[in-house]
Order: sequence, then C-alpha cells, then structure tokens
Amino acid sequence: MKTATTLFSADDKQAVEAAIAEAEKMTAGEIVPVVATLSGRYDRAEDLFGLLFALIALSVAWLSIQYTTQAAWSETQAHGLGLPAAAGILIGGFVIGAALATRFPILRLPFIPRAEMIEEVERRALEIFQRQRVRGTSGATGVLIYVSLYEHVVRVIGDDGVTELLSSDALEDICTLVVDGLKQGRPADGLRQGVKKTGELLAPHLPPAVGDANELANHLVLID
Repeated sequence: MKTATTLFSADDKQAVEAAIAEAEKMTAGEIVPVVATLSGRYDRAEDLFGLLFALIALSVAWLSIQYTTQAAWSETQAHGLGLPAAAGILIGGFVIGAALATRFPILRLPFIPRAEMIEEVERRALEIFQRQRVRGTSGATGVLIYVSLYEHVVRVIGDDGVTELLSSDALEDICTLVVDGLKQGRPADGLRQGVKKTGELLAPHLPPAVGDANELANHLVLID
C-alpha cells in the first residue's frame, strides 16, 4: 500500500494546490484537502493476526514433530512437542505475527470490521478538522476534504456556515468525485475535481468579498 506522501508527486501537489487557489476565487470558503495513509492503529486486529500466526506455527510444528516408533515386543512410543516447546512456539509466533501485521498493514485488514474503520475515519477527520484550523475561519466557512487511503474512505466536513448551506447529498457528490479519481488511479485528478466542485457549490451562497483574506494556506496536506 502506498503512503500518502508517495502517492502524490511534486507536480500532483502543485496541481491540487492550484485547484484550491482557483476554487477559492469563486467563494469566500476555505478548502483544505488532507490525505492520510491510515486513520486508526487497529491494535486488536494486529493481536488477532498474531494469534492466528501462532496457532498455524504450532500446528505446523506439531504435525512435523509428532510421530510414533515401534519398540520391542510390539510396544509403540509416541514422540512430540513438550509443553515448554509448545508454549514457546505460541508466544514466539504471536510476537512475530503481530510484528508482521504492524509492518504490513494489509495482513490485519481482514480482522477489522468495516464499522470500526468508518468510526476511526470519522474520529480522525474531526481531529484533523480542528488541527488544521478549518473551524477557525472568521465566517465559519471552512471545508475539509479528508481521504484515508488504508480504509478507502473519503469524508467532507464543513464548518457551521457551510453545513447550513450545503446538503448532505452535495457533500456526498464531492466525495464521489474524489473516490472516482482514486479508483481510476488518478488521485490528484480526483482531488482537483472535488476541490473544484466544492468551490462551485459554495460560490452562490458564499461569494468572495472585496478584500477577502486567504485565512488558510492553499496546501495539500499529506499525513503518513
């Protein structure tokens, strides 16, 4: 999985930032696009993968070592793992599995419920909304376009002055444009279209005023 910083080239960033500047010529709104590699830690999923890895390791070791031998007078003797060895394999397998899930996030993906992903994206988007000062504009006209790559989720959050003017369907239209670009392997184009659509939707309600200050920098924010 590509990280946010490797997904966009310098030219891509420049194109998105030019789109922000162009869109904000149409409106007093402030548009902030943010792309994050992932939104949650998902420690429980790492533990579940570690447990599965440990059980597989123990099963392989058990099948490989367990055997019987024929002794004198037709008696048989069983040979296999002892309790200390089995416990060691379980513990070691868990640690290695959890480390692998941390290093390769795709391994923990099957163990994360979709509802948990959505919740983590919502939580992180609201955190970024505050951190990037999107709520801090004088007219409450900030809009955050938040993309979380690992979860494959896009959220658009508007400040109070925006949510009063734009319907949830309008915000969903912005999300759709960004998602389409990601699906087609053109994330920068998707963001550009989403930013442009945001400006067009805000323009009739929040036209630029004379002497309007650009309160938030026209940057594409990338978070790994």
